[in-house]
Amino acid sequence: MTDPDWYQDATIYSLDIKTFNDADGDGWGDFEGATERLGYLEELGVDALWIRPFYPSPLRDNGYDVADYRDVDDRLGTLADFRAFADAAHDRGMRVLTDLVFNHTSIDHEWFQRAREDPYSAYHDYYLWTSHLEDAHQRGNIFPEYEDGVWSYDDVAGKHYFHQFYHHQPDLNVANPAVREELYDVLRFWLDQGADGFRIDAAHPMLMAKGHNAMTLEDAPGLDEPIDLFKEMRAVVEAEQADAVLLAEADDEPEHLDYYFGDGEAFHLQFNFVMNAHLTYAVGVADTWPLHRAEELLPDVSGVGTWVNFLRNHDEWNLLKLPEEAFEHAREYFGDDEGDSWIFERGHRLRLADLYDGDPDRIAVAHALLFALPGSVALQSGDEIGMGSDLSLPEREAVRTPMQWDDSKNGGFSAADPEACYNPVIDEGQYAYDGVNVADQREDPDSVLSRVRELIAAREASPGIARGHYSVPEADHKGTRVHRFDHEGRVLLCAHNLAREGRREIVGFDVDPDSVEHIVGDGDYHVADGSVTFDLDACGYVWIRGQRR
Repeated sequence: MTDPDWYQDATIYSLDIKTFNDADGDGWGDFEGATERLGYLEELGVDALWIRPFYPSPLRDNGYDVADYRDVDDRLGTLADFRAFADAAHDRGMRVLTDLVFNHTSIDHEWFQRAREDPYSAYHDYYLWTSHLEDAHQRGNIFPEYEDGVWSYDDVAGKHYFHQFYHHQPDLNVANPAVREELYDVLRFWLDQGADGFRIDAAHPMLMAKGHNAMTLEDAPGLDEPIDLFKEMRAVVEAEQADAVLLAEADDEPEHLDYYFGDGEAFHLQFNFVMNAHLTYAVGVADTWPLHRAEELLPDVSGVGTWVNFLRNHDEWNLLKLPEEAFEHAREYFGDDEGDSWIFERGHRLRLADLYDGDPDRIAVAHALLFALPGSVALQSGDEIGMGSDLSLPEREAVRTPMQWDDSKNGGFSAADPEACYNPVIDEGQYAYDGVNVADQREDPDSVLSRVRELIAAREASPGIARGHYSVPEADHKGTRVHRFDHEGRVLLCAHNLAREGRREIVGFDVDPDSVEHIVGDGDYHVADGSVTFDLDACGYVWIRGQRR
């Protein structure tokens, strides 16, 4: 696996070791268990695995509160287990991306412990402090329902420390060259262990004003401009491994998103939060206007980086990129009756299946549209079988329940007593594991799993989606969307109907009719001279390809 451009057309599967598969029966997923399930992921057809934080952590924030960047939490395995997992994934043709949280650490991290104990220690300047809170820079916290602001008092240091996230996650002072060198060494360490790249958590907050004087990286010694932080990270990883990549979680305003690619010298990939909010909303309301709006908002990044499109992730479905009227509509339309799903004043802690009332056809057409977008794709584990959420769990844990493999105890995730599991498996209601699981769907050609697997294969067989010229022919109906890709003399049309009734669409198709081949989907089509007529059932889709005349 030495293709340096592999990331431009990749299907990336996101999983949490803690909740994926438990090999030793203690109720916690582990690397050995994940290794046992690699055959399933190879069968699914994914190109890379994004492994969410597995480092030693007090787990006050699902592992995004890291206590040691250079080890594996012993409840999940060992460094040797990680290396075995990465080697086995590589043997099956899959790359491994790990999740690195460089904006902040846990208060349990050795760096913070040493920083608070000695104001003259080099580690003290790894963080940001103030002895004069009344004069310090203030702004809202990222978790406004749980934190009053961005400063918390530390009894040992006798000062307040700065944190954009929870109070147990003090921000690192990334303007400090010594901190940056530590982070670069962490990148080198995990590449040496077998990683192929990294999701960089909270890339946007890393660049925001921090500390008493609202210092930004404009003022950082050794950097000419803030983006140089990520340019240096890219230089580090590419020096170690030519095809290693950096993936940004940068939920910034649309007009600033191209900045994170650094003119092709910083991040290789970036999660497309703008398209996420609009695409998932569009499918839910059976209207394509949000897709057109998203594409108008997004900057052109051709030649400098690649979007990673997705329907849901392991956090809340963030609606802030929608216009105000749609934001308010989505808050009510998609929420549960009790209002328990709404969180952080910005989104729903629901899975994709919850948003679409468990409708397998709507889940499938959402994935068809996702795979028909230029760029790469990220899938959240469990969405490929239509798993639901558990709103009895706190905060984002509602969408982080264990993978449902079959209808045996704990859904096949673990042999432990249910109360010993890291999070409980969903065992009642519409999304209970006895009705929603991999085993039941694996051989059913109409299941969500089978259709997602077919779409991954179709995407793999359609390089024009990522590498061709993309256009959107005008449609007659607000609920239908056709994508056209011209690539190496061939034309690919991907037709989708989001409506709750059947629709007919006629679009130009300048190909040799005898060359037309069906790629995926059950929609009907008829190719005539210079055009094609699509007849699509509710939530129907079909992709076809022909040789351009």
